[in-house]
Amino acid sequence: MRTQTLLNGLAGGRSATLILLLLTIAAIGILEALPCTAADVDDTVASAEGSLVLGTTAKPDDAARVRVSDAYGRLPLSFETNRGQTDSEVKFLARGTQHTLFLSSTEAVLVFRKPEEPEAGERRDPKAKLAKPGTATRTVVSVAYLGANPMARVAGLDELPGKINYFIGSDPAKWRVNVPTYAKVQYQDLYPGIDLVYYGNRQQLEYDFVLRPGADPRRITLSFQGADKLEVDTQGDLVLHTAAGTIRHRKPVIYQDVDGLRRDIAGGYVLREARTVGFGVGTYDLSRPLIIDPVLFYSTYLGGSGDDEGLAIAVDTVGNTYVTGRTNSTNFPTTAGAFQTTSGALFNAFVTKLDPTGSALLYSSYLGGSGSDEGRGLAVDTVGNTYVTGRTSSTDFPTTTGAFQAAPGGVGSAFVTKLDSTGSALLYSTYLGGSGIDEGFGIAVDTVGNAYVTGVIGSTDFPTTTGAFQSTLGGFSDAFVAKLNPTAAGPASLVYSTYLGGSGNDEGRGLAVDAGGNAYVTGRTSSTDFPTTTGAFQTTAGGLGDAFVTKLDPTGSALLYSTYLGGSGADESFAIVVDPGGNAYVTGFASSTNFPTTTGAFQSALGGFADAFVTKLNSLGSGLVYSTYLGGSEQDQGRGLAVDPGGNAYVTGFTASTNFPTTTGAFQTAFGGFFDAFVTKLDPLGSALVYSTYLGGSGSDVGFSIAVDAFPNANAYVTGLTDSTNFPTTTGVFQSASGGSSDVFVAKMADVVLPQAPTTGKVNGGGSINVAGGRGTFAFIAQRQETTDPVKGQLQYVNHVSGAKVHSLAITSLVITSNMATLTGTCTVDTAPCTFTVDVTDNGEPGTTDSFVISVVPGSTEGGTIRSGNIKIHDIKTHE
Repeated sequence: MRTQTLLNGLAGGRSATLILLLLTIAAIGILEALPCTAADVDDTVASAEGSLVLGTTAKPDDAARVRVSDAYGRLPLSFETNRGQTDSEVKFLARGTQHTLFLSSTEAVLVFRKPEEPEAGERRDPKAKLAKPGTATRTVVSVAYLGANPMARVAGLDELPGKINYFIGSDPAKWRVNVPTYAKVQYQDLYPGIDLVYYGNRQQLEYDFVLRPGADPRRITLSFQGADKLEVDTQGDLVLHTAAGTIRHRKPVIYQDVDGLRRDIAGGYVLREARTVGFGVGTYDLSRPLIIDPVLFYSTYLGGSGDDEGLAIAVDTVGNTYVTGRTNSTNFPTTAGAFQTTSGALFNAFVTKLDPTGSALLYSSYLGGSGSDEGRGLAVDTVGNTYVTGRTSSTDFPTTTGAFQAAPGGVGSAFVTKLDSTGSALLYSTYLGGSGIDEGFGIAVDTVGNAYVTGVIGSTDFPTTTGAFQSTLGGFSDAFVAKLNPTAAGPASLVYSTYLGGSGNDEGRGLAVDAGGNAYVTGRTSSTDFPTTTGAFQTTAGGLGDAFVTKLDPTGSALLYSTYLGGSGADESFAIVVDPGGNAYVTGFASSTNFPTTTGAFQSALGGFADAFVTKLNSLGSGLVYSTYLGGSEQDQGRGLAVDPGGNAYVTGFTASTNFPTTTGAFQTAFGGFFDAFVTKLDPLGSALVYSTYLGGSGSDVGFSIAVDAFPNANAYVTGLTDSTNFPTTTGVFQSASGGSSDVFVAKMADVVLPQAPTTGKVNGGGSINVAGGRGTFAFIAQRQETTDPVKGQLQYVNHVSGAKVHSLAITSLVITSNMATLTGTCTVDTAPCTFTVDVTDNGEPGTTDSFVISVVPGSTEGGTIRSGNIKIHDIKTHE
């Protein structure tokens, strides 16, 4: 582009005093020389399936970035086609209130003005909106792609509904009307096998170089004009010195996800000439992606015409999803033969089981009496029985004959209910409480069917057992931990039950159990004398309220460790998970500026009023493996937590921050409404986001609970509440539209890149099949945008007899004929290379006669009519 010609043709508009431009490989942030540090930009690597993407993200804990975002304008999220409104070499342009970005075939040019400060003693009119002529300095920064294809096709992607009209001057021939705008601009094959994509992310501009297998990242060469000097410092950071200030870009972090584990790849910036930057990447596996972007495998509303909330979720070994919560809808969706098909009160609990595609209810039941009832915690055992706890004020809550406690003790009690695998019968159901107000919040089940429950109690006569760690109420309210045997029948069924608290207010919110029967509890405490143990990480209260983490022995009689977790503000924990090594992971929110974090954590400083946090404690409870804030400049809370076998932590909650940290290529990178849910996957070191996305519409959306499945690459399942009528849903799900003032949502998020809708073909499914001597389980999704486009998706299969685990590397073909489909591709079976062919049949709902057959080479052919699950085939244009 002829930069000077372009500048000469510009009308003198306003231009930004600050531009933060996030680029792939070399990010540009142009700052005024103001009393704040330059906004650092962290480089990460993202990828599509089978592709390498070089991308950048800004750290949310960067104080300068927060100040900058608050103080100055941001780049727009749309790109307008050049229809003659600017220089003919420009393909697309993006305008802000004080800047303009021009994209040509071979370079990007950013033009902005820096208003001059008034002289000493001179007063500036606070009502003035425009700088006077001659009172602003124009600055231009350009990035040219050296050695690039000058004939690369430059196209707008994802056309937006807005149009641009130019009615300038009196000559209609010079007017430009209905100029289209786009969310993205793509340069196809800018370098051999390398595409360049511009897009908006949290009202900032980013672009990615997407490298297909075999492409050489060393071909990418960026030439910067407008920077006086470029250097790579001793830390590997790229530093740009400009007239507008100094910009620092941290050393790129490059890694691959291999079987759920992060594998670092050497690489960094390479200065080739004075103002030219390249990118060096060390040896990596060309057959694997480097970070995988999340997509919605399915997403569905679940609700009636009233208020409905999903508060807890679990997933079984074949991908069926179980949800509990509360509803006051008299028409909440239930299924024939379910235990309770009609509402009994203002609010009832509910329990719903969805199939692996999110398209059908396997069962759905109310659970409650004539009072108010809520399901707050849920667990599933190995045979599909569901365990639920919560609170009830109903005197006629359904209990079973011989239950531990057949009648409530006071105005409100906890309850513990076990439903069979069909949702049609109660295996047991019992109250659990004293004469005060008691509530259950968290539940877990061990391998033999014992149920462990935690919550909050205000009763002085809550049922406890002989030898329990604490047999009396310590303050106004205490946490409790109780263990029920598999029958929950009679007094002896309470294996143990103990108070847990000090002289203040204490609540148990989340609970996990390990293979040895040790219970791990987390929640909140305002007690300065909450019971802690010698050598625990934090033995004294930190501030207005703290989280706590406590490990009880299998008898409930002793604390193996117990620790506060908090700073000088108010901090609270909601969920806990334990890994096979006995490390405990907790999430919640922190308002303390000194909440304990660790060196190298993803976010070491509080970003707003309150941030979510994720903390991993060692098996002794004596130290932090890692601890990080997670949030933007407003309020953020972590409410649900899960961990996969590789040690990646999955977090959900809600955020009011428009700058909550998301990752390049995330499903939803922009804030949608008043509150949004979020889903974040944190790497095993707690130092980087594998992916992070908003999940919400234009209203209020909250994620309350998250679970992960047992497939080779874990998928995340999330539930919560939404009052958005445009919450993102997917084709073919059970309920695609809002039912009432608020609904439950249930979403499955897969680590795979899919083409954007509309699509010409889509197949997805999950479930189990018969194999010799037992069963196999499968989950897959595949779709294409046009019939000639590559197929994107993922296949996972596990033979539970042999232990063989098949995971697709690429899906090479998808053929759909009526209700049948065939997928082929490359794969690994227990890390060894293979190829696969999958034949599926969709025989309609509820999926009981669908079929799945997989052939693996080298290997065997397995499958037939599915034992459980569902398969969905869509062979039409779908708009998700």
